[in-house]
Amino acid sequence: MCGIVGVISRSPVNQLIYDALLLLQHRGQDAAGIVTMLGTKCFMHKARGMVRDVFRTRNMRGLPGNVGLGQVRYPTAGNAYSEEEAQPFYVNAPFGIVLVHNGNLTNAQALKKELFDIDRRHINTESDTEVLINILAHELELAARALPLTPDAVFRAVRAVHKRLRGSYAVVALIAGHGLLAFRDPFGIRPLCFGEADTADGHEVMVASESVALEGTGHKLVRDVAPGEAIFIDLEGRTHAQQCAERPSLNPCMFEFVYLARPDSVMDGVSVYQARLNMGETLAQRLISTMPPSEIDVVIPIPESSRPSAMQLAQKIGKPYREGFVKNRYVGRTFIMPGQGMRKKSVRQKLNAIASEFKGRNVLLVDDSIVRGTTSKEIVQMARDAGARKVYMASAAPPVRFPNVYGIDMPTKDELIAHNRSTEEIRQYIGADALIYQDVAAMKKVVATLNPKLQGFEASCFDGVYITGDITAADFDALATQRLSQGEEDEGDDRSRLALQNATETR
Repeated sequence: MCGIVGVISRSPVNQLIYDALLLLQHRGQDAAGIVTMLGTKCFMHKARGMVRDVFRTRNMRGLPGNVGLGQVRYPTAGNAYSEEEAQPFYVNAPFGIVLVHNGNLTNAQALKKELFDIDRRHINTESDTEVLINILAHELELAARALPLTPDAVFRAVRAVHKRLRGSYAVVALIAGHGLLAFRDPFGIRPLCFGEADTADGHEVMVASESVALEGTGHKLVRDVAPGEAIFIDLEGRTHAQQCAERPSLNPCMFEFVYLARPDSVMDGVSVYQARLNMGETLAQRLISTMPPSEIDVVIPIPESSRPSAMQLAQKIGKPYREGFVKNRYVGRTFIMPGQGMRKKSVRQKLNAIASEFKGRNVLLVDDSIVRGTTSKEIVQMARDAGARKVYMASAAPPVRFPNVYGIDMPTKDELIAHNRSTEEIRQYIGADALIYQDVAAMKKVVATLNPKLQGFEASCFDGVYITGDITAADFDALATQRLSQGEEDEGDDRSRLALQNATETR
C-alpha cells in the first residue's frame, strides 16, 4: 500500500503535490518523493520519513515545473529500510520516464530475468517498481520506434505491459516532453482516480490513489480509472483514455474499505464511510447471534478506522457508544510500522484509556480488524487495567487467515494470529472474555450493494482466493524469504537527499 499522485497544470505543481501527499500520508509513512519536470528536465527529491520531514523550503525550491508526480511509501516488496528504493524511479531512455507505483508484482523475479536476458536492461534494487518502470520503458521503445509518441503508441505499450505483469499495480508515470500516463491492473485491485480543476492559469488534471487527495486540493472527481484502462494526459491538458486489457474486471481490495483508505474517500463508486457503517450493521447481527447484547454496558471503538462500524453496531444493539481511548496523533499507524518490536512498543504510546468509561463496566471493544493480534492483546489489557469488569472484542473484518501478495503488509502466514487458529484460541491469546468476528460473505454483500458494477473483491487475506489465479506456494516462500532477508532497520540518523544529477539544491 502506497499513495501516489500526478499532476499536469499551467502553474508550478510542487506545492500542489506536497499538499496531495499530506492528504495521502495515511497510505505510507516510510518514505516520500516528488519529481517535477520543466521542459524535458527532471527534478527529484526523495528520502525516508514523513512528508513534512522530507520536504523543506529549500527542497521545494529545487522542484520547478508545471508537471509532476509524488508518492508516499509503505514498503511491501524489496527492502523496507533502503532509501535507494524510495520512489519515484527514473530511467533516461526512451524519452526519460519517471514513475510511481502502488501495489505488488507477483512475478517480479521472473520479469527481472526477462529484463536482463531478453530486454538487456539492468535492475539494481530489489524493488518491483524498478522492474515495472523498465518493462514500461522497453514497451514504449518498441511501440514508438522511429515514430512520434502519440497516445495510440502509448496505449500499445500499456497493452504489452499488461500482458507481461502479474499482480496488483496502479501506476502514474511522466514521459519527458510528452505528458502524464496513468494505468491500473486488469483486476482493479489497487485504487486510482482522476479529477480536474479550472484555475486562474488554466485547466489542471490530477490523478491520485484516493478521491480525498483531489477534493482536498480543489479538484472535482471525474471518475475512477477503470481496471486495465490507461489514461494519457498531454502537456496541453487534453485527456486521452483507452481500455488496454483483454478481460478487465473490477475487483477492488476489500482491505481498502476495512482499514487502508480514509473514510471521506469514494473508491470505485463506494463511499468508504458508508461501507464501514454497513459493516457495523452486519457485525451487530453477528454479535446478536453469538451473545446477548444485555451483557454489554458500553461500545467503545479502537481509534480510528473502526469508529463508523462501532457507532452503527451500538445503535443496532441499543447500547451507548463512548470514546474510551484517546489517540496520540503524533504516533504513526501501528499496522504499517516495520518491525514487530516497534509495533508492540508503540501501542501504549499511541493510545491512552479514559478510566471512567471502563471502570466497573462490561465493555465491547470494536476494531476494524485483527491482523497479528499483538495490538489487540495490549488493548484488551489496557481496558482491564482501566477497571473494566469484562472485556469483549469485536472485529469489523473477518479473521485474517491468509497472506496477502497484492501490496498489503501481511505476506507471511506465521505473522497472522488467525492462521490455523480457531476463534476460541485467538480469544485466549488476546485475553478477551468474548471475541466476535465479521462474516466474510456478509461483508462482501453489504459493500457490493453500494455499487452494482462491482464484479467481486480481492479479499484473499480473508477467504484465501487469489483473484489473479496465478499464486503458488513458491510465491509465498519467496515473499517470506525476502521479508527475512530485510533484516532490522538501521537506526542511524542518515536522511540523505536522493536527487537526479541536474538538481541544484543540496542538503
